[in-house]
Amino acid sequence: MSHCPPFRILIAAFLLAWMGSAPAQEQVSGFRTESLAAIDAAINQAIDEHCCPGAAFYLEHGKVSYQKVYGKRALVPASEEMTEDTIFDAASLTKVLATTPSIMQLIEQSKIELDAPVCRYLPEFTGPGRENITVRHLLTHTSGLPGGLPPLPPWTGREKALTLACTVRLQSTPGTAFRYSDINFILLGELVRTVSGESLDVYCKTHVFEPLQMKDTGFLPAEALRARIAPTETDAEGKMLRGIVHDPTSRRMGGVAGHAGLFTTVSDVSRYARMLLGRGELDGVRILQPETVDLMTHVQSLSGVPDRRGLGWDIDSPYAGPRGTHFPIGSYGHTGWTGGALWIDPFSKTFMIFLTNRNHPDGKGNVISLWKRLGTLSAEAIQDFDFSQVPGALPKRGE
Repeated sequence: MSHCPPFRILIAAFLLAWMGSAPAQEQVSGFRTESLAAIDAAINQAIDEHCCPGAAFYLEHGKVSYQKVYGKRALVPASEEMTEDTIFDAASLTKVLATTPSIMQLIEQSKIELDAPVCRYLPEFTGPGRENITVRHLLTHTSGLPGGLPPLPPWTGREKALTLACTVRLQSTPGTAFRYSDINFILLGELVRTVSGESLDVYCKTHVFEPLQMKDTGFLPAEALRARIAPTETDAEGKMLRGIVHDPTSRRMGGVAGHAGLFTTVSDVSRYARMLLGRGELDGVRILQPETVDLMTHVQSLSGVPDRRGLGWDIDSPYAGPRGTHFPIGSYGHTGWTGGALWIDPFSKTFMIFLTNRNHPDGKGNVISLWKRLGTLSAEAIQDFDFSQVPGALPKRGE
């Protein structure tokens, strides 16, 4: 009788030896698995606590990524599972995904000057103090304009919105204080239309989204896409908004505005973020010059303004929650009213995307604390970067 072990035992021993020599799962994935599990738990807890009905999450660092969907895309009138190709109302992410790159392209082409007065391009934008507001003031939210347009008396139309934006009273001297304002980006959207000769939606599609192959991103989504769109809440007539922008001002303007109105997916936003980490280029296609990306994503607020903003982008202000506690100051991002958040760290080559419809079905969801938690856990998931020592990072305010 042979004393050789049976063939199946040899195979088992070989597999055990191979598994013992293989790297741990943490190293295979590129992320710390306990941090990914904590991300899953945080989002699921938010769903259980009715902070949002569902969500899509994406984390990328270098060549590795983690993507997952959670919960429901819709709760009413019927339950629908969240899917990776769900299209979300991006709300104020419109400001940085659409309007900001459009303006920066026009600056590159010398059609707009960053420190030129807005009235050079919109002659109707004059009156007490308004002639001192520059394009930079609009992009950094230091124009002194109030947060939004008045809803009353009732109004509709892009032209009426522009008239209102050109007549509201300033609340501070331009360049002296940070005040987040939709009006700033309504005006920037009008600058794109006036200077380029194309409406904002057409310009973005032609010069930003199509070159980057962001195939599901745009304003006024087609009826054929409605089934994939995450609904938000009901309008004044009791109709559930699905594929119609939630933001009331953008809705009054017809769904195309510089501050809100864009619809997008996690996949498309990831391509956009990858382009920024590539300093304006993705897959051999360049839509911005490297110097333009650097300008846009570094502090551009004037001295004396403690809140630090880039051009369009948040860096260090009360709205920078998705930075969490580890991503360095000098990373940048933005959030949206419907619950979306994007945060990009050029130091570690990492970005985090969280998209949701937190105001479905009744407008009561809240994910502000979740944003910070996800930013913190995303940085903690990175194994090969020391966030405690980041050359080039900005000091905390006051240091």
